[in-house]
Amino acid sequence: MQGKSLIIGASGQIGIELVIALRKLRGESNVIASDLRDPVAEELKNGPFEIVDTLDRKRIESVIDQYGITEVYQLAALLSATSEKFPDKAWNLNMNGLFNILEIAKEKKLEKVFWPSSIAVFGPTTPKDSTPQFTIMEPTSVYGISKLAGERWCEYYYQKFGVDVRSLRYPGLIGFRSEPGGGTTDYAVDIFYHAIENARYSSFLSANTMLPMMMMEDAIRATITIMGAPAEKIAIRSSYNIAGMSFTPAQLAAEISKHIVGFRMDYSPDFRQSLADSWPSSIDDSYARRDWGWLPSYHLDSLVSTMLAEIRKKKLAHCETP
Repeated sequence: MQGKSLIIGASGQIGIELVIALRKLRGESNVIASDLRDPVAEELKNGPFEIVDTLDRKRIESVIDQYGITEVYQLAALLSATSEKFPDKAWNLNMNGLFNILEIAKEKKLEKVFWPSSIAVFGPTTPKDSTPQFTIMEPTSVYGISKLAGERWCEYYYQKFGVDVRSLRYPGLIGFRSEPGGGTTDYAVDIFYHAIENARYSSFLSANTMLPMMMMEDAIRATITIMGAPAEKIAIRSSYNIAGMSFTPAQLAAEISKHIVGFRMDYSPDFRQSLADSWPSSIDDSYARRDWGWLPSYHLDSLVSTMLAEIRKKKLAHCETP
């Protein structure tokens, strides 16, 4: 009998895309989506959905028992910019949500757990170019601190209790199915909506802020690949570096200008600039490539053309809905 997957935080930027991909791969009835409230996204309505608070351990255990869940993807979290506004709430959600899943996995002997980390674990003392897998990690943001602590706990539960937990340090993720969700790299999603609507965008990061980025489809493929790899191939139980591409707001604007004549970009850096300045400009993901065969497929030109085409389609479909 095929095991079933539970996605906690399924209505988020990563969650929607992951549910779609896993249901195509494993079948709609074998992937249970969950979030704090009923789904708004149509993509979540073609299979099982449960109301789940990641801080409610008994509720999570009930859903796991009800469906015979064998693997959990714990995606629920407050992202970087939002975490700076609500640090207590961010720490509680980001850490205790993870603890609940690790404890449940230990006690119920779940086959696998996925938990996303982030390049926010790095800090201003980390080497910025080709940031190594193993390096100085002194994050200065609430989000980064919680992610670094989470990495240590994931490794601890693997070493002490044998919990097969797997993790990726996501760079900035760019996708077209969900709106920006409070991250520092979200300018690289928001910009496409403004470019299509009025050919203008005001960036909250400065023109030359170089950051690692990744097309959402690559991130989902990396997630599914690492979860499908044999346990003996997963040599790192904290979190793996993965990379797609690096670019600045000015470089992204220049590429968009090739598709939208007259597109204009101005810059009004805000509190998110200091967060971005503490992060790497590029990532060394050689361990992920070596251990389980990671390779990105999108580059800046293909990312921009895909995002513009898909967002235009989405807007057209919305206009045509009666």
